[in-house]
Amino acid sequence: MDSLRIATRKSPLALWQSEYVADRLRTVHPGLHVELVPMSTRGDEVLDRSLAAIGGKGLFLKELELAMLRGDADCAVHSLKDVPMELDVPFVLSAILPRHDPADGFVSNLYASLDVLPPGARVGTSSLRRQAQLRALRPDLQLLDLRGNVNTRLAKLDNGGYDAIILAVAGLERLNLGHRIVDRLQPPQWLPAPAQGAVAVECAGGNEALLQLFAPLDDAHTRACVEAERAMNRALHGSCHVPVAAIAQWRGDALHLQGAVGSVADGRAVRAEATGAAADPEALGQRVAALLLEGGAAELLVQV
Repeated sequence: MDSLRIATRKSPLALWQSEYVADRLRTVHPGLHVELVPMSTRGDEVLDRSLAAIGGKGLFLKELELAMLRGDADCAVHSLKDVPMELDVPFVLSAILPRHDPADGFVSNLYASLDVLPPGARVGTSSLRRQAQLRALRPDLQLLDLRGNVNTRLAKLDNGGYDAIILAVAGLERLNLGHRIVDRLQPPQWLPAPAQGAVAVECAGGNEALLQLFAPLDDAHTRACVEAERAMNRALHGSCHVPVAAIAQWRGDALHLQGAVGSVADGRAVRAEATGAAADPEALGQRVAALLLEGGAAELLVQV
């Protein structure tokens, strides 16, 4: 192949991620012509309701997948945390690039951390996972929905609509907005979304030339971690409708996976963790999911 078209959402972060992939491709395949095909998705257009209410994060993918099926694009680039646990046929994840910092960032113009927020403070996030963890740590807070791209969310904070908001560290730092982070929320007290911080390339399987084009971009260490996290989420039937959190980290030659299921209503949470062979991240994810279910996660999942 001498040219490639990448379908991407139009948000600044999505464009950054797609250009990042394009630059990597140009580096490993000198002479390859790569162009972006920016598109608007339903997930970007409907901002007055939560993602869970309008159908989930898969709404960010559908238009891009249709573009590939029509032949308008050869591949698509996504934040992997937005990719459903099961891809429709014929799509595959042809590359998962090295993961950025997976933590969530506490962003506020007035307060230095979650701990020092006054009772009743207004915290913005539409993520059920983040809401459940906030409810567990600070049941006195007022949790408000917050949609839109990163700059839109920051503007709403700056305009006084919130006392603090929670955003992914990776997204802020990729947009040169890392200075807005006043505290990092990280394990073991706080767990990120499965695959948060990782960028993935999706394309139709069966095209060996296309798959080989992306092979040099795939990061085996990141893939093992996110496959464990996504396997856990898949076993729990998780989506943006469910407050599921997970993080896998390398410990020597093995993987250690921490997972949690929470309740937005009352902050109850079930946590579990295990260490397993990096060569079988699927088994590790399933084991931690089983531990969560044994610990009572099923009851919280049924509530959702």
